[in-house]
Amino acid sequence: MRSTAGSMTPTGTATEPDSAGRVRRFSTAERMVHRATGYLMLLCLVSAACLYIGPLALLVGRRHLMITVHEWSGILLPLPLLLGLLSAEFRADLRRLNRFAAYDRQWLRAVRKRRTSPEARPAGKFNAGQKIYAGWIAGAVLVMMFTGLLMWFMGLLPFLSRTSAIFVHDVLAWAITIAVLEHMRRAFEDPEARLGMRTGYVSRSWARRYHSRWLHEERDESSDEK
Repeated sequence: MRSTAGSMTPTGTATEPDSAGRVRRFSTAERMVHRATGYLMLLCLVSAACLYIGPLALLVGRRHLMITVHEWSGILLPLPLLLGLLSAEFRADLRRLNRFAAYDRQWLRAVRKRRTSPEARPAGKFNAGQKIYAGWIAGAVLVMMFTGLLMWFMGLLPFLSRTSAIFVHDVLAWAITIAVLEHMRRAFEDPEARLGMRTGYVSRSWARRYHSRWLHEERDESSDEK
């Protein structure tokens, strides 16, 4: 029986995935943007925890270093996305994330009614939940940068108080932490999705089950090219 997970070399390294059983989901540029953004986000959240959670602050110490790491990881957070704009595949996926279709509303209704069948939850390359998460996290990061810069350079907007900036920054930081942890939990529950982000390929059966509209789009594009 042919494996759809790709063959293995004697050293245990995965070779090129079997094209008959798999479909390309993410380009190298997209995977690098996701990985770099994830590392910067984790640095930002962990350094914040070392600053604001008492026991962690005592354990780690080096407060000045943690402040520097937190500030610069936050400032650099949008950089992978900006570099990713050089990739046509990345720009195409941004357009997909920014477009809400009728079947996305059907997906949300199915989630609300706890329907799990693929027919009840149609999705393109990204489902409605992923689109909402991407939009929300992008907006939240911008607000965090704005409030962080206000705290760093208090003379930037003198009519805004430091207390207000700190309050918004701290509350949103907890919201982002919860959202990122939920994102990671869902990723760990779906090994195929992680494989797609790690190797760029997913099985056609997985894509057919969770992203059937995307497979139709891929077939239509292939037909147009021919």
